[in-house]
Amino acid sequence: SQAAWCELPSRVLLVLTSQRGVQMYDSDGSTMVFWHALDVPEHPAAHSMFARGISAAGGHFVCVGTSFGAVLVFDIPPKGTNVTLSEVLEQHRDPVTDIAAEQGQAPDGAGDLVTADDSGALCLWSTGEEFTLLGKIPGSGSTCSSVRLWNGIVAAGYGNGQIRLWEAGSGQIRAQVSAHARWIYALDLAPLTGKLLSGAEDSFVHVWKLSRNPDTDDIEIQHCHTECVTDTQVCGARFCDPAGDTFAVTGYDLSEILCY
Repeated sequence: SQAAWCELPSRVLLVLTSQRGVQMYDSDGSTMVFWHALDVPEHPAAHSMFARGISAAGGHFVCVGTSFGAVLVFDIPPKGTNVTLSEVLEQHRDPVTDIAAEQGQAPDGAGDLVTADDSGALCLWSTGEEFTLLGKIPGSGSTCSSVRLWNGIVAAGYGNGQIRLWEAGSGQIRAQVSAHARWIYALDLAPLTGKLLSGAEDSFVHVWKLSRNPDTDDIEIQHCHTECVTDTQVCGARFCDPAGDTFAVTGYDLSEILCY
């Protein structure tokens, strides 16, 4: 269901999630480092089981979300295959949709990891040898499909086409934009510049700019650019460089990756 590079200080892993569990590979994909099967509950619920949401965190951890709302925290050794499940974070009551770690410099007291779920709820965490829940932002009835964290700003995309910006320290909402007409499937952040990329089912891709007002410290969002991928429900969008000068897009039933 998902694939992501997890860049740790000592190594880079390719992490895959599926209905069966979590696979971790060396960066070139040649060697499977670790496999974690999802536990089948005694009384399976009506919904299917899967893992979804992947992020490196806290220096030597990889976090993966599950359909039963748990976040699995794996401790990754500097080399070798001795990966261990060090902690299970159980704060979400709905399937986890996305996980993001801080990509800039977190202000004092702000969380450096955010997890999102199908109800739209967000959990803010401080990572370390033990993960600490700093705050919870309740859902508002619309799925949070994608989330990013940059300089203490949580950027979340929702199924109703909105982008909302929150303070990672206080959990206060700072901005809300009706960015798309349909479900947002992808958000990405360029850590060097604060550019935000959003792609949705309405076939549009937008580039935004996040910033903090130096006088008031308010979070501001500015629209920079729009691309329409004709007759395509955009389901994937990523910046190709840390400054956000180029980005790549793909869609349902599309065997191509379009680069801009």
